[in-house]
Amino acid sequence: MSTEIFKIEVLETLSETIEIEAKDLNEAILKAKKMYNDEEIVLGEQNYINTEFKIYE
Repeated sequence: MSTEIFKIEVLETLSETIEIEAKDLNEAILKAKKMYNDEEIVLGEQNYINTEFKIYE
């Protein structure tokens, strides 16, 4: 009996809603990205939403 190779993507979604004070939406997004890049926002198991599996043929 032979086996095959399957490609399966595992996509895990983590989410957090934060409030940011800013002059406009663009500034708020830039601040959020900076906070994330500076590891002021760290998502972990407490932020888990769901897991999806995608099969590639």
